Amino acid sequence: MLKRFDGIGREGIGKLLYAAVLACCLAIGLADAAGIQIASTRVWPAVDYTRVTLESATPVKFNFFSIKNPERLVLDLEGVELSAALQSLAAKVADDDPYIKLVRAGRFKPGVVRLVFDLKGEIKPQVFTLPPYANYGHRLVLDIYPLQPQDPLMTLLVQQETKAAGVDGKPSNEAAPPPLKIREDAPVVAEAAQAERAPTEKPAPEGKPAKPGKTPKQANVERLITIAIDAGHGGEDPGARGGGGANEKDVTLAIARRLKEHIEREDNMRAVLIRDGDYFIPLQQRVIKARNLKADLFVSIHADAFVNPDASGSSVFALSERGATSAAARWLAKKENEADLIGGVNIDVKDVYLKQTLLDLSQTATINDSLKLGKAVLGELGGINRLHKGSVEQAGFAVLKSPDIPSILVETAFISNPNEEKKLKDEAYQSKLASAILSGIKRYFAKNPPLAKSKLAQAD
Repeated sequence: MLKRFDGIGREGIGKLLYAAVLACCLAIGLADAAGIQIASTRVWPAVDYTRVTLESATPVKFNFFSIKNPERLVLDLEGVELSAALQSLAAKVADDDPYIKLVRAGRFKPGVVRLVFDLKGEIKPQVFTLPPYANYGHRLVLDIYPLQPQDPLMTLLVQQETKAAGVDGKPSNEAAPPPLKIREDAPVVAEAAQAERAPTEKPAPEGKPAKPGKTPKQANVERLITIAIDAGHGGEDPGARGGGGANEKDVTLAIARRLKEHIEREDNMRAVLIRDGDYFIPLQQRVIKARNLKADLFVSIHADAFVNPDASGSSVFALSERGATSAAARWLAKKENEADLIGGVNIDVKDVYLKQTLLDLSQTATINDSLKLGKAVLGELGGINRLHKGSVEQAGFAVLKSPDIPSILVETAFISNPNEEKKLKDEAYQSKLASAILSGIKRYFAKNPPLAKSKLAQAD
């Protein structure tokens, strides 16, 4: 073998070695150039968790691990090009992100791009891939959860205490906003509960004094009624999109926030937003969050869409155990239940408690209450908008499957209808919708007083 190089000399061998090294470098460069291109990156921060999404035309192989002191998460991407989208990821992390301090991206070794997430504390990560769906390509998803999940009920109680003390921790001198007026034919919860619990007494004949009797028992309304408000869609799942550019996830959040404001003006009610920002929550997790809050009602806000832009009107839906009440209801439930496929759920995470909850067959009473609530809300919505159908419909909506909380899904209007899209984007109309939904809730409680709850769910 060495005889082949006898006439070349040291200089010639050096040139050959140089050429070989250059060829290797070119090969590596070509390999990088042919690497997988990350087309886009997205960051969705929230109190519950922060999601980072990397989207590409082909699936990405990955490895990840954690480093202590300080807390960091390392994500290695195999066969991926260090694209502009990856390099721009750091700029997408906000200063107020609850869990990520900053992100660094760089070439770790040939064929591997490394992302290093500097964290603000201990976390529990989930990394998984999603196949192409709807308008999305292949997605690599990193969900960063706190090591100790927040208790939503305790968080709510802290917020109530903070609100009572004022923003700066001192008693607030501002007068509380006046409660909304209740229609004369819909007595307040306290009056309805008192009427149900008080012994029936015949009125005294005219001109004769009433016989002394027992004082009617006062209604037990010491605790606050908790309403869980679910703004549909969010984050990776934009929901329907109107011809004027409105996204359902933005409209539903705006209406949900206004409904919360209206409810908070009531002396005996409080509201909690299941989603209070632009991020995705799986449908079943929305149910769990409402149950952890010991909510009395669950109201999911949506904005309908149809292929025909002429479709219009408001609708209210409840859960069905025996199939949908119409083909339209079945189609809508299927579309809404696809939110998990669009938003992205880690199917490897199993929750036994959740299975027991969703497979609980003792939902008949809850569904009956949901129908009563839906009828009351639908009647109020009919005062500000035409009704798409004059009765509460039913179908297998995953987000309504709480076995012990009356739950309804409100399709406020058709975002696919140009006229109704304009209304949905109008702040005054959003307030009208919120007021109508609250009026319906009051009408429901007037006839169906809330039952006693545990101490944690009571007001101080």
